[in-house]
Amino acid sequence: MRFIPLFLIPIVLLGACAPAAKPELHGYVEGEYVRVAAPFAGQLTLLAVQRGMPIKAGEALFALEQESEKAARLEAGEKLQSAASQLANLQKGKRPDEVATVAAQLAQARAAAHLSQVQLQRDEKLVLDHFIAPERLDQSRAARDRDQAHVAELAAQLRVAKQGARSDEIDAARAEMKAAQAAVAQAQWRLEQKSLRSPVSGLVEDTLYTTGEWVPAGMPVVSLLSPANIKIRFFIPEPQLAKFKIGQPLQIGCDACAKLNAHVSYVSSQAEYTPPVIYSNEARAKLVYMAEAQLAPEDAIKLHPGQPVDILVP
Repeated sequence: MRFIPLFLIPIVLLGACAPAAKPELHGYVEGEYVRVAAPFAGQLTLLAVQRGMPIKAGEALFALEQESEKAARLEAGEKLQSAASQLANLQKGKRPDEVATVAAQLAQARAAAHLSQVQLQRDEKLVLDHFIAPERLDQSRAARDRDQAHVAELAAQLRVAKQGARSDEIDAARAEMKAAQAAVAQAQWRLEQKSLRSPVSGLVEDTLYTTGEWVPAGMPVVSLLSPANIKIRFFIPEPQLAKFKIGQPLQIGCDACAKLNAHVSYVSSQAEYTPPVIYSNEARAKLVYMAEAQLAPEDAIKLHPGQPVDILVP
């Protein structure tokens, strides 16, 4: 200071005593909570978290009693196995021993048919030589026809035994197996809904039940706060509305924290009056527009819902 000319000293002192620039707007931190609930009722058997602890996505939160769902899953699995076995049995036909039995019967029938044919030829010759009556020839022809029909019947049975079931039966069995698979998937889903994991990373804001309590279906058990769900809410006076656009960079200040970077993520299209609780006496009773700003997750975790903040436009 001893090298500053005397006529500049008052100017320097005035500059040093000048009041700091006031923030343009005031607002507060808002949090949107993820309330995790099971779609089915049950007794709370496990609460793996406690209030205030950090948690990562995929980590266990809580579990309800699962005896009924486990039994249903086991039953569905057994039905699926039965349907699959039935389909496989229809697709591969009869067992080798059964096919061999039909083949042996066919061989016997062919031998009998051959014998009937030989007997018919012999009887035809005897009739021509007048050794037997013509009526005997009718019996021989009937026996021959009967034995040939038996051969045709057993040949058809052998083909069926080798081919397996009909296509309609196989399609019906395949449909039953698909229905069983769907039942298994449904039972597995119901079982998984009794043991829930965190859908987001963040903080456990609150636990609403304790171990042993009965939890109704759809009632939240754990409330989570993710940094991505922390935002700044503030109100823009009507004369300053044109300065704030979606994506507009902002600086957020608070007590005992450095300036944090944010950007405007929402500006209401509806005007309203200043809320009765606002962190500025000068801003009361003015026409304003509600707006929101988003911070980076690493900055959002430094703030807490309800905390008052200052909004500066760089």
